[in-house]
Amino acid sequence: MANVSISRGDLPMSVIEHWIGGSPTAGAGGRRGAVFNPATGQQQHEVVLADHADVDAAVAAATTAFGSWGQASLSARTKVMFAFRELVNANVQELAGIISDEHGKVLSDAAGEVQRGLEVVEFACGIPQLLKGDYSDQASSGVDVFSFREPLGVCAGITPFNFPAMVPMWMYPVAIACGNTFVLKPSERDPSAANFVAELWRRAGLPDGVFNVVHGDKVAVDALLQHPGVAAISFVGSTPIARYIHQEAAASGKRVQALGGAKNHAIVLPDADLEFAANHLAAAAFGSAGERCMAISAAVAVGGAGDPLMELVSRRAAEVVVGPGRDPRSEMGPVVSAAAKQRIESLIGTGEQQGAKVLVDGRGLSVEGFEDGFFVGPTVIDQVETGMDVYTEEIFGPVLSVVRAESVDAAIALVNANPYGNGTAIFTGSGEAARRFQRGVHVGMIGVNVPIPVPMAYYSFGGWKDSLFGDRHIHGPEGVSFYTRGKVVTSRWPHVTSVHGASLQFPTAL
Repeated sequence: MANVSISRGDLPMSVIEHWIGGSPTAGAGGRRGAVFNPATGQQQHEVVLADHADVDAAVAAATTAFGSWGQASLSARTKVMFAFRELVNANVQELAGIISDEHGKVLSDAAGEVQRGLEVVEFACGIPQLLKGDYSDQASSGVDVFSFREPLGVCAGITPFNFPAMVPMWMYPVAIACGNTFVLKPSERDPSAANFVAELWRRAGLPDGVFNVVHGDKVAVDALLQHPGVAAISFVGSTPIARYIHQEAAASGKRVQALGGAKNHAIVLPDADLEFAANHLAAAAFGSAGERCMAISAAVAVGGAGDPLMELVSRRAAEVVVGPGRDPRSEMGPVVSAAAKQRIESLIGTGEQQGAKVLVDGRGLSVEGFEDGFFVGPTVIDQVETGMDVYTEEIFGPVLSVVRAESVDAAIALVNANPYGNGTAIFTGSGEAARRFQRGVHVGMIGVNVPIPVPMAYYSFGGWKDSLFGDRHIHGPEGVSFYTRGKVVTSRWPHVTSVHGASLQFPTAL
């Protein structure tokens, strides 16, 4: 199993089709979208865009498959999960190359994304332990009570462009291991990873129809939100769309978790190792061209940390090697589209116009041999005020905005005043300051001298405030809870069939 490899020629890459009922399908409609290579700026594929009939077909296939998969034994599900884990592990580099070609991130970053997704697969391999119920013997005379959890049915995932492998892997391994079937609607900007994974599921022995992929835009999204056969929706994306997903899915009676945007802050205190902090700020701000929901996009320099920190961060930003994702020398690739490049550069200009100081300017970057690519260089903007657009907007690019604060309490207040609450970090040598920070900030995920505090798969991922709509975080224990519902059984096995002892009074334990 570990030696299995899949080449790109095994999949229909010139026209990227849906995957429904265990095989590729061109779909019912005629609409198609363009898929670009961000490094070259050139179109490399077309992707079929779903209409309502395509979504209906995927949900129908998933509904049929649920009839047997939902009743499959834990050992049968676990066997498939372990086989899938081995296939993903054997094809990390192939999957990373697909991601790099359509997203733009460097190969090492893409491989890291796959590895983090693989950790959720490994978590799901332990589903027999995770689904153990409770039992109370002799809760009343001759009466036992026990509980267990059952799958919901057809679940759907709507996922963003920035992590075409990892974010879907936060959803479908747990959903499928719990006995559900799944319809994935990946981003139409980088859709090929989803089809590659579908083929791996097939080779792992997953029954046809348990995992399906429909490509598309808002038409496909709305069809999933409104479909009566879909029991639950998982979403990761921007806050306005997350709010819309939550409202529409809930109105249709679905269970929903919708993870929104972020403006992640990193607080740097004067007692921190500033060189350590600067290196990690640069990595967290510019890795994956800043297109991470957990990227540090706002640094808060406290007191005397400000000027020396800016010197160190600016030096590191200027050293970042920007180039195509498949070049092993590249540390950072392009952003995903020409529109993203234009928007990011416009916000840098607006910040400058509003009075911030651009210390390192990534606008107008040209990479030799890739002059048409969607490149924006690392950018550091100091003296940012909280009313400026570079602070209030989720830039989603390689831009680090730096705000100054006089104290750790002022920094905590600044974090809490922000509408987002996804992730935050503090760099300090003081345990007291770190403890005050982690208890004081209104944020779901916190790092202490860790800039991107993404929890391990056996914890759950999710923010607070405008970064999450719904009451369940994603993957980990809360993921198992989200993709299942509980049953409680109260049972009695009397010696003699008789109505003796029955009462019209409300039952109590005796």
